[in-house]
Amino acid sequence: MNELLLYYLLGIILLPGIIFAGWAQAKVSSTFHKYAAIVSMRGVTAAQMARKLLDSYELNHIKVVQTHGTLSDHYHHRKKTVALSESVYNSTSLAALGVAAHEVGHALQYKDNYLPVKIRALLIPFVNISNILLWPLVILGIVLYAGFPAGSMAGEIIVYVGIGVFGLAVLFSLITLPTEYNASRRALKLLEQDGYLDPNEMEGAKKVLSAAALTYVAGLIVAILNLLRFVLTILLSRR
Repeated sequence: MNELLLYYLLGIILLPGIIFAGWAQAKVSSTFHKYAAIVSMRGVTAAQMARKLLDSYELNHIKVVQTHGTLSDHYHHRKKTVALSESVYNSTSLAALGVAAHEVGHALQYKDNYLPVKIRALLIPFVNISNILLWPLVILGIVLYAGFPAGSMAGEIIVYVGIGVFGLAVLFSLITLPTEYNASRRALKLLEQDGYLDPNEMEGAKKVLSAAALTYVAGLIVAILNLLRFVLTILLSRR
């Protein structure tokens, strides 16, 4: 079990990623709350705006619904819904309009057959399965690879499957980045060209979306460090 202890000790590798992720989450929260207190001059709620934007792009079949939670906003392609959180749905704030436009941006990505979002959607079922198998694979991979003779088929297979699982998490996080940044660019364009925010107000929405994007950067960093941690544990356990 020394190999498992080594794996846990190598968890220190994750520390920079965890610190960055914590900072990114705090920045999202503080930026959102700052601009959630500033109402837009036009006075349209986020839900109303999302509905009008979807209709203007002939996406009348997509529903705008309210969902529970804080910053739990998302676009669900299979259910064809733009789900806005309680703090966003009825709000006329700069933050709410920015978030709602971002989710509409995801809907437009599917309409335009934007390649990264389609790849990401294909990966989701595999990522969900890999999340269930992750810890059993980590334990089996380390124990079998360290406990069996070098080149043992059982240990080798589990190790490569484990690396594949961690690698899939990296790939998913990597493909998520352009998807999210593109949705934010679309959101800002929608807000500006349709006149929902004036030039002075646009800065607030831009800061909210930029802060939110940092959480996806943090996710990628943590995924890469997790893969590195697993590989280093395997290599060091053979010494």
